[in-house]
Amino acid sequence: MTLQERAELVLAVAQTLYVNGQATHETLEGAERLGETLGLRATLMPRWGELQLLAEDSDAGLIFAVVADPIGVNMDRVASAMLAIEEACAGRLAPAAASEAIAKISKRPPAPTWLFTLAAAAGAVALAVIFGAEHLPAAALIFVSAGAGAILRRSLAKYSANVFLQPFCASLLAGLVGALAVRYQLSSSLRLVAVCPCMILIPGPHVLNGALDLITGRIHLGSARLIYAGLVIVAISTGLLLGLAFLDVSFPVDPAGRTVSLWVDTIAAGVAVFAYSVFFSTPLHMLPWPVGVGMLAHALRWCALSVLGASAATGALVACLIVGLILAPVSRRSRMPFAAIGFASVVSMLPGVFLFRMASGLVQLAAGSHATLELMSATTADGLIAVTIILAMSLGLIVPKLVIDHFSERASRVTP
Repeated sequence: MTLQERAELVLAVAQTLYVNGQATHETLEGAERLGETLGLRATLMPRWGELQLLAEDSDAGLIFAVVADPIGVNMDRVASAMLAIEEACAGRLAPAAASEAIAKISKRPPAPTWLFTLAAAAGAVALAVIFGAEHLPAAALIFVSAGAGAILRRSLAKYSANVFLQPFCASLLAGLVGALAVRYQLSSSLRLVAVCPCMILIPGPHVLNGALDLITGRIHLGSARLIYAGLVIVAISTGLLLGLAFLDVSFPVDPAGRTVSLWVDTIAAGVAVFAYSVFFSTPLHMLPWPVGVGMLAHALRWCALSVLGASAATGALVACLIVGLILAPVSRRSRMPFAAIGFASVVSMLPGVFLFRMASGLVQLAAGSHATLELMSATTADGLIAVTIILAMSLGLIVPKLVIDHFSERASRVTP
């Protein structure tokens, strides 16, 4: 193969990983390993919306670039691309065959609509159970609302490429259903009928990937990822609050959830993790790891909150530390993408309900008519809790991974 053909293969593999949710470090590492196998010094420079590759061999060097927006999450494509890299590096996959394989992998479809819809509905109900839903009619409304939102998202994807339209419309529908539930007294003051179908829309992998980039010094890319995730959350919050406002419904100043028993929390967490794994198109043979470890993490979080009296941020930190310590070595040893099994295990802990309550409080304060000291305190508290939980989750999940990766790479360099 010519220099250009080899560089294009490396860039195609990197693009497939990058746009489907693989962590930046693993994307760079995979491109470098494949480049070495092909006789190249491959230097990949990721930016938001673009990948640049400096490819050099003994004779020449060229710079290539390709459009790449890292807004998707498809772990089936990521896992298959990583396997193709392994096969190519081991000599079991010829470069020409690798090019054909990557072209097919990049076009693999996501989870089918019926499974995506069922996962959205079941995941929303599971989150409602975790937050203390007690009545069957409310759970049924959540199931229908989240399922309808999933169908709406898949339908809109056929007509518009706008990345904010789908979450906005799905959350608007959830807000309308939640407002009707309040009007007919089918929802408690927790507003779980409105909130839970929106919580499954939170772009957890982008938040965690952005935090990982910032911690490793990729300031521009990490900031861009977090800005994108923040804009999606703004779109979700706007749709939710507009839907509620149509029937003059808002969030009261009440606790964000009720305490449930350990076994209920753990089982519901397993269902939620399974649902998120379906959203991420995670291969079926990988599902036992995120589901099992996610249930363990939620059980530890429950013990920290209910038995030890720890804060929500401390509980999330403990849970994510365990996930990172268990799954970081598992992902390296089993060649499973950490983004597939690690993020799915903890993304249900992201503080979506606190973000929505903060947004509602800010809107009420801006209106002026309901501006009270109690509302101001509750809005500030919700915002601070959300920020501290996200920071705790990011550190708890990412620091063990960075430490384990560092020592594993040092050991591999020392071992002959």
